[in-house]
Amino acid sequence: MRTTDSPTGTLLGGRYLLTRPLGAGSAATVYLAEDRSLRREVAVKVLRTGLTTDSAFLKRFRAEAVAVAGLNHPHVLRVFDWGEADGEAWLVTEYLAGGSLRDVLDHQGSLRIEQAVSIGAQAADGLAYAHARGFVHRDVKPSNLLFDDAGRIRITDFGVARALAEAAWTEPEGLIGTVRYTSPEQARGLAVDGKADVYSLALVLYECLTGVVPFAADSQVATLTARVDAALPDHPALGPISAVLVAAAAPDPAARIDATALAARLAELARSLPDPGGSRGSRHAASIGFHPPTTEELTGQHRVVRASRLTATHPPTIAAPIEPMTPPSRNAPDPDVTTVGGLATDATMVGSPLVTDVTVVGSPNAPAATRGGDSPPSAPFVSTRARRRWPAVAVVFVVLAVGAAGGVYASQGTATPTFPMPRLVGDTVAQARTLLAADHVTIAVTSYQPSKTVPFDQIVRQHPTIGAKVPVGGVIHVVSSAGPPPERLPSVLGRTGPGALAALATAGFSATIPISFESYSSSVPAGRVLAVYAGNRVDPATAAYGSGLTLVLSKGPPPVPIPNEVGHPGQSAANALSNLGFVPEVSHAYSRSIRAGNVISTTPAAQARLQPGQVVNVVVSEGPPATVPSLGDLSLFKAQRWISNAGLLVIAVHGSTKSHHWTTEPPAGTVVPQGSGVALYGH
Repeated sequence: MRTTDSPTGTLLGGRYLLTRPLGAGSAATVYLAEDRSLRREVAVKVLRTGLTTDSAFLKRFRAEAVAVAGLNHPHVLRVFDWGEADGEAWLVTEYLAGGSLRDVLDHQGSLRIEQAVSIGAQAADGLAYAHARGFVHRDVKPSNLLFDDAGRIRITDFGVARALAEAAWTEPEGLIGTVRYTSPEQARGLAVDGKADVYSLALVLYECLTGVVPFAADSQVATLTARVDAALPDHPALGPISAVLVAAAAPDPAARIDATALAARLAELARSLPDPGGSRGSRHAASIGFHPPTTEELTGQHRVVRASRLTATHPPTIAAPIEPMTPPSRNAPDPDVTTVGGLATDATMVGSPLVTDVTVVGSPNAPAATRGGDSPPSAPFVSTRARRRWPAVAVVFVVLAVGAAGGVYASQGTATPTFPMPRLVGDTVAQARTLLAADHVTIAVTSYQPSKTVPFDQIVRQHPTIGAKVPVGGVIHVVSSAGPPPERLPSVLGRTGPGALAALATAGFSATIPISFESYSSSVPAGRVLAVYAGNRVDPATAAYGSGLTLVLSKGPPPVPIPNEVGHPGQSAANALSNLGFVPEVSHAYSRSIRAGNVISTTPAAQARLQPGQVVNVVVSEGPPATVPSLGDLSLFKAQRWISNAGLLVIAVHGSTKSHHWTTEPPAGTVVPQGSGVALYGH
C-alpha cells in the first residue's frame, strides 16, 4: 500500500480497517479507521514511505509512541497504539470529529478575542501538563490543535516532531506551515525546552485574532531569520491579550513566560470576557468547534424567576380616575384568577419561571379602563354607588402601593443567596467546577504548587475555607498541585542495568530497560547504560520526582564487515583482523588449490558484519596432502624411491644399509603435507 493513495478497506496489523482519508501532510496521511477489536472509530496516522525505510526514525518513533501514550489530560490527544508491518508504520489515536483550528481559520479568517483566549488557555493548560512530565511538543501550529465534539481543544502529534527532527526529515519545498510558528532558538538550532512551545502558541493566537502570522516571509530561511531578536509586532486586533502575547513571544527564552504562567494569565483574562461560544441561538455558536453544553444542560437545573424581582422590573403605575370595580362573581370561569384594580394576578404565578409579563392599568401599555368606548367620568363626578364603594377602592390603592414598595425593597435590599463552602481539597479543578456548577461560582486557580505526594491538578488549598458562607455566583480561589517537583537525577551513565535501576529507585524514580531500545556504542561497553530518557528529553539533569524513566543499554561496538583475506598470507591476515578489533584464531588444513601458508577461508566469511572483540576463525593452507607409504621388505634403494614417489623426502636412514625390511617415521599411512621429511629405519 502506498501512503499517498486512498486505501479504503486496507486492514493494518490485522486490526485497523481504513475507511477514508482525513488529511495528508509531509510526513504522514491520516485516515479514519475502525478498530475491529474494540468496535470503535479511531484515527490512524500512516507514515510516508521515506520515513518507514529510515531505521533511526523508526526507533525514535517507537520510543516516542510508547512515551506519549502515557499522557492523560483533557487537552492532549490520546494515543492508543502503534505498529509496523510490510514496510508501513502507523500511529493510532482517538478520533475527533470537530476539525482543527486550521480548518476554522481557513473558513472564517479570524476569531473573536474571547474565542482566542479560550483556545489559548486550554492549549497552554495541556502544554503545561506535558512540560511537567518532560515532553516538549516542538511543532505547535493550528493544524495540531483539534476540537472534540464539545468544542474543547486537544493537542495532537506530541513526540512526532522530535522523532522527525532526529531523523533529519525535511518537509517538501513550499510547505512552510511548521517553520512559520518556530521559536527563535529552534531557528538557531539551539536546544529547546517547553518555552519554545509557548512561543509557537503565542504566534498561533496572534494569527487567530489578526488573520496573519507574524514574521512570515516568502521563504523558510527568511521566515526563520525574521524573528531572531525581534519582539512581537503590535496590532490593534489584539486588544487586552496584547501584553500576554508579548510576554509569551519574547525572543529570549529566559525572559519568556512558561506554559503554566500563560495558562493562568489567559484564564484570568477569560473571566473578564463574554462566553466564547455565544448564545445557543447565535450564529457564532459553532465558530470554535461544537458549542459546549451549558451548565443547565449538564445539571438539569434552571434559575428561578422570583416574583419580587419581576415586580421590581415592572412596578405598577396607579391610574386616576379608576372606574369602581364590581367584586368578582362566585361563578367566574377561573377561580384562581382575581382582578384587582385592573391587575390580573395568578395564584400560581409567584416564583414561577413561566411568567413573562404583567399588564397594569394605567401603564403605557394597558388598555383603556372605560367600557364601550365611552370617555371616563370626570374627576368631580362620583356616583352614589361609587361613594358606597370607596372603602374597596381604598383597599385597592393600599394593596398596589404596598406591592410597589415591596418590589422596590426586594430589588434593592434582598440579600444575595449563599451556600456553605464544601471541601474542595483533594478534588481536581474539573471536579470542583462540576460540584459547584449549580451555584454558578467561578473556580479561579491562583497558583500551582509542586508536590511529591499530590497528583497534578488536585486542589491543595482553598479560599474561602470549609463551612464559610459563599455567595451564589461568587469566586472561589484555589491552589492546585503542579505535580512532582523537578529533582536532580543520579548519574547512571556507564553503570550496569541493575546498578542504575537501584540508584534511581533510591532517588525516588522508577525506570524500565526495554530490550528494543538497546543500541550500539563504540565507547560504552555492552550491558551498561548508554542514555537516560525522561519523556523525550535525553540525559536530563533533573526530572519530575517519581516520574518513570527509560534506560538505554549499550550493545557494545557497532558491527563492521570482515575483510576478504582468502589467498593472503596467514600472518598478514591475522594482523589485519586484529587491527579491526577482532580476535583471530588460526588453524591449518590441506589444500590442493591454495598455496601452503596462505588463507583458505575465514569464519564468519568475508563481508559478514561482526562486532569488534569477537573471534574470527582463520584457516591457513598447508598445501596438498601426501600419505606415507608402507615399505615392508625392500632394499634401501627401493624404499627411498617409494618415499620420493609419494611426494616426500627421506631425511634420515637408521640401521644397516643392507637391510631389506624398512619402517618409517611418521608411520605408514600418515597424511602429511607434500615435501615433508620421512625417516627410514632398517631391521
